[in-house]
Amino acid sequence: MTIEEAGRRYEIPMEIIREYEDLKLCSQRKSDRREGQYEEEDIKRLSMIMTLHDAGFTEENVESYMRLLQEGEHTREERLEMINRHRSETLHEIHFKQNQLDRLDYLRYIIQKKCT
Repeated sequence: MTIEEAGRRYEIPMEIIREYEDLKLCSQRKSDRREGQYEEEDIKRLSMIMTLHDAGFTEENVESYMRLLQEGEHTREERLEMINRHRSETLHEIHFKQNQLDRLDYLRYIIQKKCT
């Protein structure tokens, strides 16, 4: 499958594919493979990139994670630590937003109470 077909099929923006391809993070072409052809492993890497993006990883963190992934299974703990750190930061953001909502709800309550 071509990169254009992969982008359409998996709804991956071409700019993301090209960016990570330039960094050699989503395609490891072999000399006997036609230029621009993606195989199953390429699609798996693209899927991981999109999963990391969707989870809120920065481009820098996606690149770091993918480089570790390419290094092999011995980077498992380091990758897990990256995910745990991002999860903790995300939970902190959620709690902060929940506190904001609580304050807004309180202000709404005060305003509505005065109107009755």
